[in-house]
Amino acid sequence: MTTHGFTLTARGAFDFAATLRFVEEWPAASTLPSGPGTLRFAYCAEHDWLPVGVAVTAAPGGVRAETTRPAGPALRGEVARILSLDVDGTGFERVADADPVLKDLRAAHPGLRPVCFWTPWEAAVWAVIVQRSSMVVARSLKGRIADRFGARIVVDDAEHAVFPPPISLVDAEGFGLPAQKEEWIRGLARAALDGVLTTEYLRSVPPEEALAELRALAGVGPFSAGLILIRGAGAPDAFPGDEPRLFALLREAYGLPEDTPPKEFKRLADTWRPFRSWASFLFRAATYRESE
Repeated sequence: MTTHGFTLTARGAFDFAATLRFVEEWPAASTLPSGPGTLRFAYCAEHDWLPVGVAVTAAPGGVRAETTRPAGPALRGEVARILSLDVDGTGFERVADADPVLKDLRAAHPGLRPVCFWTPWEAAVWAVIVQRSSMVVARSLKGRIADRFGARIVVDDAEHAVFPPPISLVDAEGFGLPAQKEEWIRGLARAALDGVLTTEYLRSVPPEEALAELRALAGVGPFSAGLILIRGAGAPDAFPGDEPRLFALLREAYGLPEDTPPKEFKRLADTWRPFRSWASFLFRAATYRESE
């Protein structure tokens, strides 16, 4: 099978091995079987919604990616976003050094950057599926949707189902989910096709505005909005204003009282600008198995 390769160079600290370790514990990733030191995944690329397989390995100063179809600037940009290599991270060390708690956390996970969903659309669907469900069950349900509605692509001589693009689900039924969740997913598909639920749009407006627009979508609450913006669109500097799970992690890390109001967490997060998303991700990643 012919592949097309390109390299991505990290600006600032980056450890691909740390990325691999995180993905191994992340059921939402829907990765393909990978050999040592390789991250493989297949998805419908956001810029044209056509399926593509990707294999990523470490390279000096960054990564090397091999794709199953020609990788123009749009596809290269998507792979960079997925690995948070589209962001200049040289200032994150300075931000972390100014906060003793964050500094220790970063030292414990050197070079770990946020790992994103393949698209904000896929992040949004995951956010709906996982509501009131376990990660394991949600992964199985997401896989069934891919098997029934998605295209199939051959990667390394093996055929795999790819999670479908929004056009495939906008009028579909029978996802194997409660009727309300299926209606929400169809609504999210319409939002993606309208250009709202896309990386380009969500990162073109201020984070607070993007979060508000996401929360206005049916089925999207504060946690889901943050997930879509931060782990879907890869926005580096966003902080959801109402996310109890993250607040609990911060209370424990900073020794804050149980009745700490949301505005105090926002004030704390403001000291992490312009890397609020990156800092929040580290707190989640450090206790991933326990908190997710």
